[in-house]
Amino acid sequence: MAVDTGRSAGTVAGGDDSARGRDRTRAHTKHNTTKSPGGKAPGPLRRALARHWYAWTMIAPVVAVIAVIIGYPLGRGLYLSLTDADEANVERHIGVNVIPATYEFVGLDNYVDILTGPVFWSRLGWTLIWTVGCVSVTFLLGLTLANMLNRQIKGRTFYRIAMIVPWGVPAFVSVFAWRMLYNEKYGILNQILSGGGIDSVPWLSDPTWAKLAVIAVNVWLGVPFMIVAMLGALQSIPGELYEAAEMDGASPWQRFTNITLPGVRSVSSTVILLSTIWTFNMFPVIFLLTRGGPGDSTEILVTYAYRLSFMNSPRDFATSAAWGVLILLLLSVFTVFYRRTLRKQGEVW
Repeated sequence: MAVDTGRSAGTVAGGDDSARGRDRTRAHTKHNTTKSPGGKAPGPLRRALARHWYAWTMIAPVVAVIAVIIGYPLGRGLYLSLTDADEANVERHIGVNVIPATYEFVGLDNYVDILTGPVFWSRLGWTLIWTVGCVSVTFLLGLTLANMLNRQIKGRTFYRIAMIVPWGVPAFVSVFAWRMLYNEKYGILNQILSGGGIDSVPWLSDPTWAKLAVIAVNVWLGVPFMIVAMLGALQSIPGELYEAAEMDGASPWQRFTNITLPGVRSVSSTVILLSTIWTFNMFPVIFLLTRGGPGDSTEILVTYAYRLSFMNSPRDFATSAAWGVLILLLLSVFTVFYRRTLRKQGEVW
């Protein structure tokens, strides 16, 4: 084996020294480029701003608008919930005269009064029944109808458009139309029942029927959204899976449970979460259809918070704000646990 002895030991050592010098120079240059003018390395936030300054510039207006529209009312409501503000002690303007606010900070007294009283828990119980009932029925109907519309049937385009029509009508218009249908004396529903020899149903004057009535209206309003979401999820499932399962002798129910349900799981988990949040705070249906009645049988948390702030006399702004904060906390806790459950099942979003 030949060895090159043409270079002296000093040359070899000098080459090693020069290589080490180049490495030290590069490391020193890299170290200096990452330092700020003050000699300290910039933090993660400054590096992110320097690297993605264009993206931050683009979203800055949106963040500012959200902070004004959502952030300020949220912060103001949280502050009022810690006071005893009501109609009598807030700042008022009478002509050119200004009466200053005299409400005081009371800490968590409002929350203690709410959580130790029977009103909150009774409203919460009905709100949970209302939410679970509406979301479960809406999801089942939406998935069933979407599965039917996903097939090659005659007039499929017409049926799809007809199913989406309730979604295109403003909610308050739909609620007023249903209120006319539910009229005990002149409503179409009772007219049909009377024609069949059946007594009229007190749709909005009996607590049990009123609860069923508001759930039916909310389901009617929510099914179109569920159909559109589930139809998109069904169309994303490869048709080859159904063909292979059919060739293997799988029954329609087996194809549904082993192909359809797993295929729509990611979409259904998201729309169920959104529907739960929307239904939990569905103010228009309850307020416009029954105004929480008869009595307070159909009143949910959000309608009661509205009543405290805008309908009762004197208007209790502090307690109403505390109710709003509790509603936000309940939905936040539900979202966190729902997301953790999905992650355990392998759904990450």
